[in-house]
Amino acid sequence: MAVCVRSLHYSGFSRQILKTTAVFSKRHISERVSSKSEPRSAPQTADHVLYTQEHFALKDSLRKIIDQEINPYVDEWEEKGQFPAHRIFKILGSAGFLGVNKPVEYGGLGLDFSYSVAVAEELGSINCGGIPMAIGVQSDMATPALARFGSAELKKEFLLPSIMGDKVACLGVSEVGAGSDVASIKTKAVRKGDEFVINGGKMWTTTGSQADWMCLLANTSDGPPHKNKSLICLPMDLPGIHIARKINKLGMWSSDTAEVFFDDVRVPCKNVIGEEGMGFTYQMLQFQEERMWGVANILTTMEKIIQETINYTRQRKIFHQPVLHHQVVHFRLAELQTEIELLRSLLYRCTALYIKGNDVTKLASMAKLKGGRLARELGDGCLQYWGGMGFTSDVLVSRFYRDSRLMSIGAGADEVMLSIICKYMDTLPKK
Repeated sequence: MAVCVRSLHYSGFSRQILKTTAVFSKRHISERVSSKSEPRSAPQTADHVLYTQEHFALKDSLRKIIDQEINPYVDEWEEKGQFPAHRIFKILGSAGFLGVNKPVEYGGLGLDFSYSVAVAEELGSINCGGIPMAIGVQSDMATPALARFGSAELKKEFLLPSIMGDKVACLGVSEVGAGSDVASIKTKAVRKGDEFVINGGKMWTTTGSQADWMCLLANTSDGPPHKNKSLICLPMDLPGIHIARKINKLGMWSSDTAEVFFDDVRVPCKNVIGEEGMGFTYQMLQFQEERMWGVANILTTMEKIIQETINYTRQRKIFHQPVLHHQVVHFRLAELQTEIELLRSLLYRCTALYIKGNDVTKLASMAKLKGGRLARELGDGCLQYWGGMGFTSDVLVSRFYRDSRLMSIGAGADEVMLSIICKYMDTLPKK
């Protein structure tokens, strides 16, 4: 029986992060914590509908990294408008968190997508939205198509170092005038010999100013919009690639967002992921995972905002009694907590069906729609109970209020989610 073991030596403690048997393709995550780290009580998993002890072990290991290497510096990175992606990704990559469901032969843990959902949930413990978003781009947005359809050569050059945290990836899909409407992108890659010559530009590129390579969606022919696009692995140091500017945003401050232009950029045709002309299809397939990942990521943060609001309103007084004691406040917080649990149940059902091979486009779209709307509702409602303090930049609730607004825009706007749901309900008018 073949056994693959990855050992991690990290910040005063070592972990045996992965044991896997080739016969059953099952991975078991265990942990050895040195005397310098306080042991955590084992989570109760008997009644959990999706997670096993291994899921919780993975989450616990990630939480230690977040507490030691990320959260102490979030305020500084928010102020600077950028976090050190190469340093943080190397820490996460060495621990296996950038390739949880990626092939073992390219540095991944080879686990199913439920483990990626667990990781996304735990990343919600980070005290801002920008850093988890950038991590999600690296692990679940720029690399899934490459892992699934890319050649062995491309996987070795781009996927392996991305999973290990040696290279930072970005996703080049959105353009000015073509955000949620992916079919309308204008960037062209024209074949000349054994190269493509790329002209155009990309907008809202997360970690674009730090990235080593881009998973680029471009038009590679003049055919129909859904059949003329290809995904291309594009090194960001090629001549003709220009970072036009870092975009100032309403929220997600610690994640740099770039506008990128391409001026006669030459890239080998072998850098196309999978089949030429299949890029739109590949991109649509990975949207299922991207949307579930986004919902999972925001659940923990919303619970944290509710708990902080409870703590604050319990000690803040108005009219000689704690704000929390007013029925309108504790009833409203109960309603919001209930909405979180309903969203979590939808996400877990969607994930359980997905890892069994089902098409969950409708359910993932519903979860994404609900997640974005609930985040807006919760952020606004909780901020109100903080009064004037909530209008400052000194508290987490105001940061969440800014950051979470993107949930209803990115990875397909609410209106796109509604259109997808209507299509599956057969209520969308035919063109």
